[in-house]
Amino acid sequence: MKKIAVITARGGSKRIPRKNIKEFCGKPIIAYSIEAAIESGIFDTVMVSTDDEEIAEVAKRYGAEVPFYRSEKTSGDFATTNDVLLEVIDEYEKRGQSFDVLCCIYPTAPFITAAKLMDGIKLLTDSGADTLIPVVDFSYPPQRAMHIVDGKLEFMYPENLNARSQDLEKHYHDVGQFYFTKVEKYKETRNLMRGNIAPMVLSELEVQDIDNQIDWQMAELKYKLMHDEK
Repeated sequence: MKKIAVITARGGSKRIPRKNIKEFCGKPIIAYSIEAAIESGIFDTVMVSTDDEEIAEVAKRYGAEVPFYRSEKTSGDFATTNDVLLEVIDEYEKRGQSFDVLCCIYPTAPFITAAKLMDGIKLLTDSGADTLIPVVDFSYPPQRAMHIVDGKLEFMYPENLNARSQDLEKHYHDVGQFYFTKVEKYKETRNLMRGNIAPMVLSELEVQDIDNQIDWQMAELKYKLMHDEK
């Protein structure tokens, strides 16, 4: 069974300029994703999909392949992860290469480890699912959410006003780190969020969206805390 890791790293980050190669705790943040994928030993190919020469050079320096660049269509602000992955699959197939399993890895995910990727492929295989998505539970129950109407707070779900938090069903969200998917099924659904999906539940300490400078600082604090504990 052939497996490919695709690290999606375009050059046009707006909120954090040059985000994908910005230094994070001593090295370009994309290096963590590349090194985890290579160290896991489960992939036949570890490649970076980018439209940017500097990102490509950094990627190759840390051991990833950059066999081709993104098209203009998948380099814009409105291109989705699915657009990028499907283009990668198509380009490899044009070159006579096909894969059974694809792992999409984001370039700003320093909490990814080789062990986590190894656990992920095992969970995908053992579950019989077509896709695996790491998730974390919401730290506060969404059933107790409020919204503002005409300047006043209102409960969105008043039926849960007096419910105890521990009695409410847990809700989860995608952590935005990596996804495993079986290529043939993915080509049918053309969307990582559809089909037979297995969860991989992570802790809050291993998760951090990095969309702005405060997020970046929080991620560095979490990363240092995790490694100090080890």
